[in-house]
Amino acid sequence: MAKEPIELQTQCPTEAALAVIGGRWKVPILWNLFRGTLRFGELSRSLPLATQKMLTQQLRELEKDGLVLRKVYAEVPPKVEYSLTPMGRTLEPVLHALNAWGVSFVSQRKGPAKSRKPTMATKTKAG
Repeated sequence: MAKEPIELQTQCPTEAALAVIGGRWKVPILWNLFRGTLRFGELSRSLPLATQKMLTQQLRELEKDGLVLRKVYAEVPPKVEYSLTPMGRTLEPVLHALNAWGVSFVSQRKGPAKSRKPTMATKTKAG
């Protein structure tokens, strides 16, 4: 049975937004695509803990929800590029704000922390 569109599952806009970006790798994928168009291999290398299957699944969901554009080139070997749609771009300030909130939250819970750059695109085991 096909998944019901996100907007039909809930009346709450916040729940709908969280449902769209709520996958384990969706925010890191979006964060990487803020830099520009990337090929699958580039995304995969930037997210070394994501399996190919999970990365593909999350990209397909983001594409279905209208946040990511997938462009396939007719060549051998196949070339596939991913970029953000205009709707996907609208998430950039939202995710930057969410990242800033997370830094503040973590520092309050753990005490003063070293100043760090945004961590969404880094290759760490911590989530």
